[in-house]
Amino acid sequence: MEYQLRHYRIRAGGMEPFLEAWLRGVYPLRRKFGFTFAGAWRVEGANEFVWIIGYDGPDGFAAADKRYYASEERKRMSPDPAQYIEAPVSKMMKSVLPE
Repeated sequence: MEYQLRHYRIRAGGMEPFLEAWLRGVYPLRRKFGFTFAGAWRVEGANEFVWIIGYDGPDGFAAADKRYYASEERKRMSPDPAQYIEAPVSKMMKSVLPE
């Protein structure tokens, strides 16, 4: 399983519309493309959203991510939650726990 941490600073006043668009669009579509979610959190007292996404397919995370963004469903997503993101950070993660 490959995991990616995504940490977004959301534009002032944009958290509620971002969450609505993300839950209605990104979340179900990512699941359709085979991604799993370790969780998604709104950071208390800040305009920040953090989520950890996983993928365990034979083609790997990068290929699945590319397929997701190239999909017609993603291109047509409206509203696009990305419009509310001011500063995105994405990092691949590797577990240090024994299997």
